[in-house]
Amino acid sequence: MVVVVFGSSILLFGLLMTFSPERRAAVYINSPQQAKDLPKIVKLYGLDDPVYQQYFRWLKKITRGDFGYSTTAADSFWPAFWRYLPVSLELNLYEIPLVIILGVWLGTVSGIHANTWIDHTTRFGAITFWSLPTFLFALILLMFFYGTLHWFPPGVLSDELLTYISDHSDSYSHCFGFYTISGILNGRLDITIDAFRHLVLPLTTSVLVLVAMVVRVMRSTMIEEITKDYVITALAKGADYKTVYYKHARRNAMIPVVTITGLIVAFLVQGNIEVELIFNRKGLGYWLVNSAVQLDLSALMGLIVLISVLFVCVNLMVDIVCASLDPRIRLN
Repeated sequence: MVVVVFGSSILLFGLLMTFSPERRAAVYINSPQQAKDLPKIVKLYGLDDPVYQQYFRWLKKITRGDFGYSTTAADSFWPAFWRYLPVSLELNLYEIPLVIILGVWLGTVSGIHANTWIDHTTRFGAITFWSLPTFLFALILLMFFYGTLHWFPPGVLSDELLTYISDHSDSYSHCFGFYTISGILNGRLDITIDAFRHLVLPLTTSVLVLVAMVVRVMRSTMIEEITKDYVITALAKGADYKTVYYKHARRNAMIPVVTITGLIVAFLVQGNIEVELIFNRKGLGYWLVNSAVQLDLSALMGLIVLISVLFVCVNLMVDIVCASLDPRIRLN
């Protein structure tokens, strides 16, 4: 894990060195006032020194958690990060369980009933949603359900409710910034209902696209698993087919799915870029896009480093889950 993160930091710094010293000096700016003294900052931090010296200085800086000032967020990195994070996490709170449960269930049913109308219908839906570009699907949903029917608006909450929460910030319990949960805790079901209205279209877009990938992988591995000798032998001995298929075969078929699901979870936590941008949900994906467009190097570098650490940790958890599902992996 340490080697992978170290390697990704070298790649990131190599990309960073393609920018001019003045542009790279933005990483060391912590307030708008310091932006006026870029030449002094270049000399102060040795941004024209040899590359290896700059790399180790930068590495020491980020290991202390100092990622500088974000111009897009108009704040230091960590306060801005904690402001954007809850928006992405609230979407993931409902998105990840739906993707895993629906993907595994539909893939299992499709694999067991291979080449039947159930399988054909599931495969048609999976191929359709997986082939459809996410941004196009999101725009279609937004134009129809909001532009035509005015049912599910973009954003995270209606303006009048956001104003109410801002005016009652002292007495309102925010619950990590999750409006769907904080509304219940504060006895304001109207806030919870309104937050769910704003979540419907982003959830529908992400879940249908990502479920399609999980279904395809689960179906393939399930078909392969139910044709193996231990399944045929168990069924020949009169074992209950539901126990054989849904308990034993599905458990073994889950290993490739766990790997795919782990990567999906990592992508979702870093932010649904297309979904957050189109539905105006100002989370990490929204911040990442704006940082890239405006060349906000402090935010970009900080987010990419955190994403690298996230992917490494998710890969470790995937290995642990796979070992718990298959004893042969533990023995190896």
